Amino acid sequence: MKKTLLILFTLAICFGCNKATNKSAERQKEMKGVNIPVFSSDSAYHYIQRQVDFGPRVPNTKEHVACAEYLSAKLKEFGAEVTEQRADLTAFDGTTLKAVNIIGSFRPENKKRILLFAHWDSRPWADHDPNAANRKKPVLGANDGASGVGVLLEIARQINKQQPNAGVDIIFFDAEDYGAPEHLANANTANSWCLGSQYWARNPHTSNYRARYGILLDMVGAPNATFYREQISGYYANDIVDKVWKQAKNLGFNQYFINQNGGGVTDDHLYINQIIGIPSIDIIQQDRESPHGFGHYWHTINDTMEHIDKNTLQAVGTTLLYIIYNE
Repeated sequence: MKKTLLILFTLAICFGCNKATNKSAERQKEMKGVNIPVFSSDSAYHYIQRQVDFGPRVPNTKEHVACAEYLSAKLKEFGAEVTEQRADLTAFDGTTLKAVNIIGSFRPENKKRILLFAHWDSRPWADHDPNAANRKKPVLGANDGASGVGVLLEIARQINKQQPNAGVDIIFFDAEDYGAPEHLANANTANSWCLGSQYWARNPHTSNYRARYGILLDMVGAPNATFYREQISGYYANDIVDKVWKQAKNLGFNQYFINQNGGGVTDDHLYINQIIGIPSIDIIQQDRESPHGFGHYWHTINDTMEHIDKNTLQAVGTTLLYIIYNE
């Protein structure tokens, strides 16, 4: 089951009462003389809203096609060299998914590269909805999908204004959330999630593609979100986890980035690590108050904009900009 916690964490959560404020912008002037762009949570929120306005972004629907066009156009607007990697992917139930991975490359000639990624599709079924009548309805996916994409679009906008030393590839992976519903899951459906990232890892957009490391954003918009050190990330790229969580602490965001081990999560970074061998981590919300380890609205019809908080977006986006611009 996608995003099932492999190891349940029992360590207590300490929710900080301080919100991300203008202090984060002030701290951006203090870092080693490096000019760090100021992340705009307003812009990121807007990009999330724009995705949600299309409706559920389920493969093989007109809403999916329209949103793909929007995401590709935004990356081009922000100066990226854009590749639309189209593929017919076979879902667990035999459905052929007309999928598209949307790739924006900045300074593609630069051999020193950083890979940033998120999934842009949304779940076809609200299979965790408490109301059984809703479980065949598609999920709007404001947090589960759109939040990570929104943060990365704002990152792209900032890169267009000021190029970092490293080249950056931003990938919006498709068909991540088309995995088998729990009641249909079996040993043969274990890899039915993350189909777009599996495809790209075997067929990268440039031959012999390499990046120093990758960072996945998934469910990064919830109020008071807690990002534990995800255990697959720690196994493959513990030094990158250390780097990101230390940077977040230095910026005053340790109430979001909890320096404790969480669960292991089957997500796009797993296949980037295993197939193409780029050490990659997952910044993903984990909620010990929920029976499945994620927000109570996860894979329900209630994954809407009311669960997106600009303070959380600010914490994630600012931390990521510091990582990028200090390479």
